[in-house]
Formats: sequence, structure tokens, C-alpha cells
Amino acid sequence: MAEPHPEKRATRRFALRLPVAVTFSENGVQEKAAQTRDVSARGICFYVDSAITNGAPIEFTLTLPPEITLTEAIRVRCKGKVVRVNDTSPSGKMAVAAVIDEYEFLSESQ
Repeated sequence: MAEPHPEKRATRRFALRLPVAVTFSENGVQEKAAQTRDVSARGICFYVDSAITNGAPIEFTLTLPPEITLTEAIRVRCKGKVVRVNDTSPSGKMAVAAVIDEYEFLSESQ
């Protein structure tokens, strides 16, 4: 029997609960505090307290911990777009999945 939802991800996901600042433009520029559910080289899923429109461009900054980088913690600023919004999280928050189109590593002062 075939799987109901075959795995489409090509890169490894890390189930990480990290704080993330998400910026998006809906009714003006908004910045929301969120928490990641998982992160991969190509995408992110995070929980936020209000929906972001599917297809909306977003920017977010997070700090990857040493257990992922295998060195020191590294801050990364990413740009991408929302590919899925799900409002069935147990916490009552929206689960937002986004593809990462570009990223840059930030220095300590940024």
C-alpha cells in the first residue's frame, strides 16, 4: 500500500525549538516573535500567534545552536516565502512552513 503523503523533503530536518523573529508585509510591515518546530537547509516551520498569508514573502533571523553548526552558535538571516499555513497546532498557534530562498550569516554586531 502506498504512503498517503510521500516524503517530499530532500534535506534533513532538525526538530528544534528556537526563538525566531519573523518579518512580513501584511497591512504594513509586521514583526512577530515565533518559535521554530523544525529547520532544514531549504525550509523552516514555525509557530506564530497570527496567520501569515500563503505565498507571502517573509524574512526571519534565528540563531543556530552549536549542536547543529558543530562550532559556535551562528545567527542567520533568511528570506523566503510561506508555502503552507496550518491552524491545528496543539498550542492554538498557527504552524507556518516556508521555503528559504536566500540566507546570510550575521556577525555578532548585526
